[in-house]
Amino acid sequence: MKYKAVIYDIDGTLLDTIAMNMYPLMQVIEEEKQEKWTYEEVKPFFSMTGKQTMEALGLDYETVYPKWVRYVNAYEKKAAPFEGVEPLMKALHEKGIVQAVVSAKTRAQYEIDMTDLMPYIDQTVLFEDTQKHKPDPEPLFLCLEKLGLSSHEVLYIGDARVDALASQASGIAFGLATWAGLVIKDIPEPAYTFASPADVLELFADA
Repeated sequence: MKYKAVIYDIDGTLLDTIAMNMYPLMQVIEEEKQEKWTYEEVKPFFSMTGKQTMEALGLDYETVYPKWVRYVNAYEKKAAPFEGVEPLMKALHEKGIVQAVVSAKTRAQYEIDMTDLMPYIDQTVLFEDTQKHKPDPEPLFLCLEKLGLSSHEVLYIGDARVDALASQASGIAFGLATWAGLVIKDIPEPAYTFASPADVLELFADA
């Protein structure tokens, strides 16, 4: 197997966090803009960072984003791994495949949401670790540096356009995770498309 490591995005790839982020965002929009948005209208923001979302909505990041975070943390449905994700990561760990995450999630939120999967993660690059964020390749370059690997030795798996663009810019092969059921438009052609975590494991069958 030519890949020595897998780097994952988190939200929408490892964790099902769509509802717990988007319903609170609808509440924030109603409070801050006095507008009622539907779930389908806010879903495209799921693939953006918090700062990008606030800018796109014309809201103040410093004051409104912390409110959104509070609402997310209070939401009744908590983050959970997608079905098949933990067995995938456990199997790759046992095969000696290095696993890392590159995400715009803050470290504090990472420690809350990723409890079940942290034993399988060897390296992290999170929001506080870089000045620039996806689609800029800086977080992926930092992860390569931490792993001590070259771009051709690594596979990056994500669910969003920003993931695909960052992967393309870094020279890392991109695997599009479609198991969240999101519609992704205008992305570079992925090297792989995975309908389920089990499809990822098949790629490493000979490892």
